[in-house]
Amino acid sequence: MSSGLIDAPAKPADPAKPRRTRRWVWWLVAALTALVVGVTATVVGAYVRLSGNVRHVEVGREDLGPRPVKVAAKAVNILIVGSDQRDGRNARYGRFAGERTDTIMLAHLSPRHDNAMVVSFPRDSMVQLPACRARQGLPGQYPHLGMINESFTYGGIACTWKTIETLTGIHIDHFVKVDFTGFKDMVNAIGGVEVCVPEPIDDPKAMLALDAGRQVLRGEQALGYVRARYSLGDGSDIGRIRRQQMFIASMVKKVMSGETLTDPARLFRFLDAATRSLTTDPGLTPAVMKDLAMRARGLAAGRIHFVTTPWRYSLTHPGRVEWVEPQSTQLFRIIARDRPIAGSGVRGGQTRVPRSQVTVEVRNGTWRSGMAALVAAQLEERGYHVVEIGDTVRKPRPATTIAYPARSADEVPTLTRDLAGSAAGRLTPARKGGRLVLVIGDDWKGLKELPRNDIAGLKGFDATRDSCADA
Repeated sequence: MSSGLIDAPAKPADPAKPRRTRRWVWWLVAALTALVVGVTATVVGAYVRLSGNVRHVEVGREDLGPRPVKVAAKAVNILIVGSDQRDGRNARYGRFAGERTDTIMLAHLSPRHDNAMVVSFPRDSMVQLPACRARQGLPGQYPHLGMINESFTYGGIACTWKTIETLTGIHIDHFVKVDFTGFKDMVNAIGGVEVCVPEPIDDPKAMLALDAGRQVLRGEQALGYVRARYSLGDGSDIGRIRRQQMFIASMVKKVMSGETLTDPARLFRFLDAATRSLTTDPGLTPAVMKDLAMRARGLAAGRIHFVTTPWRYSLTHPGRVEWVEPQSTQLFRIIARDRPIAGSGVRGGQTRVPRSQVTVEVRNGTWRSGMAALVAAQLEERGYHVVEIGDTVRKPRPATTIAYPARSADEVPTLTRDLAGSAAGRLTPARKGGRLVLVIGDDWKGLKELPRNDIAGLKGFDATRDSCADA
C-alpha cells in the first residue's frame, strides 16, 4: 500500500562544486609549498651568505706547541682580538705597515649556560713571552720579557693564542679578530649603542667630538670612543679598557634585548655585519656561532661579568703594567675550572695597597726649612702612617725619590700616585718594619689634588651596569 508519498528521484550532484573544492585545496597546497620553499630558500640563502662572509685563518698544533689541559671540558673559551690594521677599508685611519692589537680579551661561556666572563688583558702588560715560529710573512718571536701585544706584531693571531694560553693556563677553543670598519658596521646594524660621557670630548686623533651626557653612539663615534686614549682619563691603556668593557656591556644588553632578537631584519643585519667583520679559526663556523648564541640566549645580563687581569704599575718599566700574583693566577684558575668569580674574593683591575697600610719615613733633601714636617702632615691627612721625619745627611738632593725594601714593592704605587711630580723608586736593602723612605728633592711639587671619586681600585662588573654609573 502506498503511503501517498511519491519518492522523489535523487538530485543530481553539481559537477562544478567538487572541482571548485579540489581547486582551492590545490591552491592552498601550492601556496604552503611555495611558502615553505621560500622560507627554506631564505634560510639557506642567509646561511650561505653568512658562511661566505667569514674569513678563516688556520692555527695548527705546530703553532701552539704543548697546550693546557681542558679542565672544564664543555666550557667554551674564545680569544677576542681587536685589530688596528690600516689597509683596505681601514686605510682612512692612517697608513701603517703591518697589524697590531688594540684589544685583547678572553670570553668564557659556562656549559651550564648560567655564567659568562670577559677578561681584558692590558696591552701595556710586561709579561714573559713564549717562542713562536715564523709564519705568513711574519718573523716569529723569541722568548723574552716584553709587552703582551708584541706577540701579534711578530707572530700574528697564532702567536697571540699561544701567548695567552702559556700565561694563563686556559685552553682556548676559538679566536675572533675584528677590525675597525667591522666594529662600526656591527654598531650601526643594531641602531647604535647608548653610553654616558662624563665631560665633553674633542679628540682629533680619534676623530671624536662628543658633548657630555647620555647619548647613543653610532659607527664612527663608537669607534672613536673605544679607541680614544690620550684625551680621556690618565691617557693610559687602562682607562681605555674600562670604556671598552662598558661599551661592550651596553652593546650586549641591546643585542640580547627583544629590540634586536625579535626583529628578524635587524637581527640579520647585525649577523651580516658581524660575520663580514670577523676573521676566525675554521672551527668557528656560523653554525657553531648559532649554537653558542642559542646557549647564551637565556643568559641574564647580570651573569655576564667583565674583569681586567689584576695589575699594578711597573716600577722597573715606566709607563707599563705588571700582573699581580697570586691574584692573576687565581683568576685564571677560576676561568679554567669554570667557577663563578662572585664570592671568590678575586678582584680584577689595579691592585692597590690602602694608604692606611703604608708606613712612610720622610726626609728633607732640600734647604727649605720644615719641609719634612709639612709633607708628613699632608700624608697623615690622607691616611698614611708616618713613623719618622728628618733631614738627609747630604744636601741638596736634586730629585725626589722613594726608597723601599723588596717586600714593600706593592706599596710604592700607592704613594707615587699621590705625588704631583715624578718620584723614581729605588730598591734598597730590607729595612726594619718594611717602611718606605720618601726623600724630598728640589723638584718637589707637592701632592696631587684628590679626585672626587677617589676609590680603592677597579673592580669587575656585569653587563647590567649603566655606563652613567661611573660618570
